[in-house]
Amino acid sequence: MPFKKSSPGSMLPWLGLALIILIADQFTKVLIIGYYRLGDSTYVTDFFNIVRAHNSGAAFSFLAGAAGWQRWFFTAIGVAACVFIVWMLKSHPGQKLFSFAMACILGGAIGNVVDRLLHGYVVDFLDFHVNAWHFPAFNVADSAITIGAISLIMDELLRVRRGK
Repeated sequence: MPFKKSSPGSMLPWLGLALIILIADQFTKVLIIGYYRLGDSTYVTDFFNIVRAHNSGAAFSFLAGAAGWQRWFFTAIGVAACVFIVWMLKSHPGQKLFSFAMACILGGAIGNVVDRLLHGYVVDFLDFHVNAWHFPAFNVADSAITIGAISLIMDELLRVRRGK
C-alpha cells in the first residue's frame, strides 16, 4: 500500500520531526559514550568544550543526589509527557508553531527517557563556559526541549496578540 500524502492537518510531519530529533540525540550520545570516558573533555573554543557528563537528576541536576528513585520518577514523567504531547499533536496538527514546539519537546523527552532506561542517567556533553563559570552540560535532547519551550511561549504570545 503506498504512503498516503499527509494533509495540512496531519500529525505525521510533526512525529517525523520528533523522530529526527530523537535519532540526532541518540547518535551524538552513542559517539560520546564510544569515544569519551566520564569526565573526559575536549577543548573546542574559548567558550565551548565537548565533555562526557552523566546526569541522574533532571534539569540542572535537580535531585541528582537522591537515592535512585528519581530515575523512575523522571522516566514516568517523561513517558506521561510524551503521551500528552502525542494527544496534543493529534488534536492540533494544523497549528504549525504549536506543533513544531510539541514535536521538539517530544523528540527531546523521548531521547532523555531512552537514556534513563538504558543507562540510569542522561548523557550530557555540550559544555559552554566563560572564564571559570560553566553552564551545566547538556545534550541535543535538552536543546530541542528548550527550543520547543521557547516556541511554545512565542505561539502563545502570538495567539494573545491575534486575539486583541
